[in-house]
Amino acid sequence: MRIFVTGASGWIGSALVPELIAAGHRVVGLARCDVSAAALTAAGVEVHRGTLGDLDGLRGAAAASEGVIHLAFNHDIAFTGDFAGAVQEDRRAVEAFGDALAGSGKPFVLASGLVGLMPGRMSTEQDGHDIDLRSTADLDAGPRGRQVTAELTLALAARDIRSSVLRLPPTVYGPGDRGFMAALIAIAKGKGVSGYIGDGTARWPAVHRLDAAHLFRLAVESAPAGSTLHAVNDEGVPLRTVAELIGRHLDLPVVSVAPEDAGTHFGWLGAVLSLDSPASSTLTRELLGWQPTHPGLIDDLEKGHYFHADR
Repeated sequence: MRIFVTGASGWIGSALVPELIAAGHRVVGLARCDVSAAALTAAGVEVHRGTLGDLDGLRGAAAASEGVIHLAFNHDIAFTGDFAGAVQEDRRAVEAFGDALAGSGKPFVLASGLVGLMPGRMSTEQDGHDIDLRSTADLDAGPRGRQVTAELTLALAARDIRSSVLRLPPTVYGPGDRGFMAALIAIAKGKGVSGYIGDGTARWPAVHRLDAAHLFRLAVESAPAGSTLHAVNDEGVPLRTVAELIGRHLDLPVVSVAPEDAGTHFGWLGAVLSLDSPASSTLTRELLGWQPTHPGLIDDLEKGHYFHADR
């Protein structure tokens, strides 16, 4: 297939591209700058210059392809306080893809998230579908904003699009990661202690970057219309366990941070570290035959690459 990928030069996209090419697919990648375009060209990808705001360009690229994988999300504005703006931009992009693919039967895979989906209990692929799409205007500023977009994506199945939503854990880890695990380590170095919130029993699901990339390929190739998928290897790693491992590797004391002090200690990360968000991928494995083959989060952290001085 000729597959259009947004976020193709990003953390997951740069693992997905070789996965797709090795399987015989042709990849067209969205690039918003010269650096991204050069990286994609070097990886054997056809470059489509543009941004998520260029809706006509997105429609054209989707219409010229045999499938779309939408990984990109404007984290730049989301992390600087305009989460609602990032959600709305993402939703307009999804609507543009829907318009371009309607009636074609082509696959469209959306990357979404798992953190906070069903706080306090194990979430499955069947959860999180209780949103009334007729009344969602007040949700974009909160974590359910991206769930609205995911539900709109699933609804595209009614327009003869083989749409699916692939939910990702808060940490998609591996060598080269600059995400949540790297941020926790940097905070520990800066504070001189490795912290966790409260009793540290909040659990996060996790998946290796390469296992996530493999699942995206399986989804675009064969996920049934209206499917919800979970890219989960570790169902729920207690964050105290992560803090203890970081403390051991950095030779730092491990401390509990009071919930009311989480924002001061962890900055922007404090808002999500206290969320207990375990998740299962049993249904995904049964549906697509996906089996993670890379180390779990703790085993990957134990390898030490997160702690190298040159990170």
